Order: sequence, then structure tokens, then C-alpha cells
Amino acid sequence: MKYFFWLTLWLRASAFAATTDSLPVKSGYADVNGLRMYYEIYGPDRGVPLLLLHGGGSTIQTTFGRILPALSAKRRVIAIELQGHGHTAERNTPFSFEQDADDAAALLDALQIKQADVMGFSNGGNAAVQLAVRHPSKVRKMVLGSVFYRKEGWVPGLEAMFRKADAAGMPPALRNAYESASPKPQADTLVAKLMGRLLRFKDWPPSMLQAVNQPVLVMAGNQDVATMAHTLELYQLFPKGQLAVFPGGHGEYIGEATAPAMNNAVPARTAAMIHEFLEGM
Repeated sequence: MKYFFWLTLWLRASAFAATTDSLPVKSGYADVNGLRMYYEIYGPDRGVPLLLLHGGGSTIQTTFGRILPALSAKRRVIAIELQGHGHTAERNTPFSFEQDADDAAALLDALQIKQADVMGFSNGGNAAVQLAVRHPSKVRKMVLGSVFYRKEGWVPGLEAMFRKADAAGMPPALRNAYESASPKPQADTLVAKLMGRLLRFKDWPPSMLQAVNQPVLVMAGNQDVATMAHTLELYQLFPKGQLAVFPGGHGEYIGEATAPAMNNAVPARTAAMIHEFLEGM
């Protein structure tokens, strides 16, 4: 396994222009596992579709809004909102990465898509790992942004913050988007379920990640929620792993809604790198 450090490519790339005015070619709901799951489809209908899994407490737009136009410029992109997020209602069960993975797989079946590339950010990245583990035939390549596989990999103080989290402390950009989209907003329930999932998390065995045979691009900021040592450890477990480390914190490299204001060239450069990975051998 070779080590790929993509920062030089990221700094050079300028092939795409990221804006926030991209509109879906289709949106709707699909009945999957007891949910009416909301989805949006972007871009031309060619190539292997790219499935997007958003972060915890987020929506399609708050996680991917700034990078979506560049991601969908050359290929079909399918973005979904997971249980209890955005337009997708609750099913009155706890959140789990395994259930999110099963729901995403069922959504692909509903759309008659046999295989997709998958990009997940934060909680969505952990769900993407479970999608590859539980439904390997559905995943061709995988892009994981800001993920972890052991709680010891969290930066100091993060677990204490999770234990104190409540709806009042939800970032305004996320809360406003959630309350605008949700058919029945319950911010207290959402935050409780999100924190419960993280605090109950059981470390994944290295053997689980070592069994993932798909090419995997691991992305993280150098001031992210997992330590750099943990991110390196995670990437090295994937037999076909590659690594991209960016300057900045959680989600800055994709222009996530809670990240500091930035030049839209940043998510455009990241999208160019993702295209390079997905289209390469």
C-alpha cells in the first residue's frame, strides 16, 4: 500500500468553479425500511453515480451545498437525507451507522442502481464504511471525510462536549436548515439521538477495515475532530487506501455550512481531487 499525500494536487487544481446555485434535475421520496427517504439527483446521467451521505445534524445542502455543483459537473450525483434529518422524518428508533447504511442500500435499490461510488462526511462517512462492509457489491469506490473508527481517536475534550450537547447549542446554520426542511422538527430529539449514537459507539476492529477491498480516499483537516495520528492509522488499515490532508478544521475542505467563510475555490479544488480519484484506475 502506497502513501498518497494529495495536498499539492489540491493546491494546483482549478478545473471546477464551486457555487451554491446548482439545482437538482430530480427530487423526491422513496419508501425504504419504514422511512419516506428524501433524495435529490444532480448532474448528467453518465458514468457511475456518486452517492452522498451528509454529516450528523445536517442536510444535503448544509454538508454539500458548496461542493455539489463541482461534484455534479461531470457525473450523476445522488444525495440523500438520512433518518431524522432534513426532509426525512423519524422512525422512532435510535440512530446507528449500520441502519443508515442499510437505508442507503435500500434507496439505491429503489432507484434501481446496482452500484455507486460513495462519499460520506463525518457521521455520513462512518455510515459509508458500514455500507461497504454490509453491502460491498453496491460500492465501487469510497471517499471518507473526517471519520474515525475508535473513540480514542477523538481530539481531547470532544467526548465531554458530546455529553453536554443540547439543541440550544446546535450551530444556527444546521438548526435553521433542519427546522425549515423537517416535516416535524424535534431538535431536542435529533441532538439526543446524535449524541447517543456517538457516546454508545463501540470501536470497530481493525480486521473490519482491512476487509474493505474497494479503493478508499480518506480526507481530513489537519485540525479535525480526529487526531492526525488516528487518521493516519485509519487510512493505513484500508488495503487500497489513499490519504488527503487539508489545512483547517472539520469540513472546511468541502465548504460545510459551519466552516469559516472561505473562497469558493477551496471546495472546487477538493472536488477536482475527488474526480481524479474516482476516475482513475
